[in-house]
Amino acid sequence: MDRYPPIAEHGLVGDLQTAALVSSQGVVDWFAAPRFDSPSVFAALLDHDGGGYLRLAPEHPDGTCKQLYYPDTAILVTRFMSPDGVGEVVDFMPPDRIRTATDRHTLVRVVRSVRGTVDFTLECRPRFDYGRAEHRLELDGNGALFRAPGIDGHLRATFPLERDGLDVRGKVTLESGESGGIVFTVCASGGEAPAPPTVDGLAEQIEEVGRFWQHWLRRSRYRGRWPELVHRSVITLKLLTYAPTGALIAAATTGLPEQVGGERNWDYRFTWVRDGSLSVRAMLDLGFVEEATAFVHWLVDRLRERAGKEEEPLQTMYRIDGDPHLPEETLDHFEGYRGSFPVRIGNGAADQLQLDIYGEALYAVSQGREIAQQASFEGWQALARTLDWFADAWDRPDEGIWETRGGRQDFTYSRVMSWVAFDHGMRLAEYLRRPADLERWRHARDAVFDQVMERGWSDKERAFVQHYGGDVLDASLLLMPRVEFIAPRAGAWLSTLDAMDRKLVSDSLVYRYDPAASPDGLRGSEGTFSLCTFLYVDALVRAGRLSQARYTFEKMLTYANHVGLFAEEVGPSGEQLGNFPQAFTHLSLIMAATTLDEALDAEEGR
Repeated sequence: MDRYPPIAEHGLVGDLQTAALVSSQGVVDWFAAPRFDSPSVFAALLDHDGGGYLRLAPEHPDGTCKQLYYPDTAILVTRFMSPDGVGEVVDFMPPDRIRTATDRHTLVRVVRSVRGTVDFTLECRPRFDYGRAEHRLELDGNGALFRAPGIDGHLRATFPLERDGLDVRGKVTLESGESGGIVFTVCASGGEAPAPPTVDGLAEQIEEVGRFWQHWLRRSRYRGRWPELVHRSVITLKLLTYAPTGALIAAATTGLPEQVGGERNWDYRFTWVRDGSLSVRAMLDLGFVEEATAFVHWLVDRLRERAGKEEEPLQTMYRIDGDPHLPEETLDHFEGYRGSFPVRIGNGAADQLQLDIYGEALYAVSQGREIAQQASFEGWQALARTLDWFADAWDRPDEGIWETRGGRQDFTYSRVMSWVAFDHGMRLAEYLRRPADLERWRHARDAVFDQVMERGWSDKERAFVQHYGGDVLDASLLLMPRVEFIAPRAGAWLSTLDAMDRKLVSDSLVYRYDPAASPDGLRGSEGTFSLCTFLYVDALVRAGRLSQARYTFEKMLTYANHVGLFAEEVGPSGEQLGNFPQAFTHLSLIMAATTLDEALDAEEGR
């Protein structure tokens, strides 16, 4: 097998508490348990020799392979085609219906011969705790048990297993129409062993999980022009949401590079206030009110936790259960994806000052006004106290949306979103008829606006720029018309959009900024940001540049991988880079699609 398949050559499966990546070669090379942010069980994607993997594929894959999802589900099919036969591996994780946190999670892999005779080989090589923990193996007639400190891994199969040192191998030959499979279950040490799988039982599970996803997706009210990719995006957002709390993680992985061989390798398995807040609008647009409600409640809980304390009311990101402690460390024993070192777990950016998050938080709560109406009075008090505090705290340099490590600046986007915080706070207070110091908030809002218009503008570029006193452009400002800071067809905004066209756009793809012109404290370069390309589409639509917007959007869709997933970036050769799949990219795809659909419908007189 390829030591490091392309990042894009993967599909995602999950059970709404954790997730696994499956390569197009039939290899599970990333799986953390029992939660998204837990230590890995399989991590060959970060270190082929020491990370561990679970391979189930034809013994001699000498033909072609194709990967796809069952329509409207999170059931992944990897099909291997050769002159001797056609075989399939079907991967899924039964979703947790109870929605309470559990330490027990199951990955199901079903094998089939569609045509001819196919020899399938199994290799199960877990490496617990990012490959740092040793394990023991117990093998008997019921299957295999991998024991590591605090966690057990049970492997059950419909075919015989054999020991391979501390790992397990197996082989099964299937004739046309025959099937089999394996079930890999992780649980706390000493947990109950699962029952051996049966062929009929596996078939029933596929049908049951398929019904779950199709029933859930029927709630979508999207009727636009790109249903397949929009619905794949919303399924992906659901897969990246921790059901017990409603928290959305930024991506399923850690350590995948923004530049192969570079050091921009971060842990994205946490909940950013920014990403989750913007997801609320995307989910509401599609009719998924329950998911939007869950995140808003999670967000208000974070505000309540720090109410009255002498610290920032919000921090940039949290663990999925709301824990604010995310110490960053390096896995020195991992070589990294294709030598991209260091591999980091935890995220030091949690301690950064990023003032834009207050605007995004208020944007989220105000977008779901009916949700906010259900919130307790204590929740409103926490929100109002936050804005009272922020009225005296907004005018500070910070690290900004891109989490630069090159020193604090007066970032224009942070100021724009500070304006949003006060503006949407006022709207919400008036809508809910709740007590609020509206005059104080109004004074702060207007002061922010005046400052941005005076200091965030560059006469040289004829554009709003990344930070005060500079001339660097920044794609985060593409959100300015969406949040109604500026009219989408105002002269200053159209001039900014033209400047971005010249400096940040490359064949319709958008860079977030130029790190050479605005040093961010890190070595190396990066690709275009897929999030920014979709924000560009949204801004083009609002500016009335409809044909350009549609061209850009549909061209960007061609950069999706074979199953409709996006990583964080697109590299210089068109390859996907960064953690995968990235929630921010998929939610911005939804935002762009709904904005573009609405404008096209209006143009066509619908």
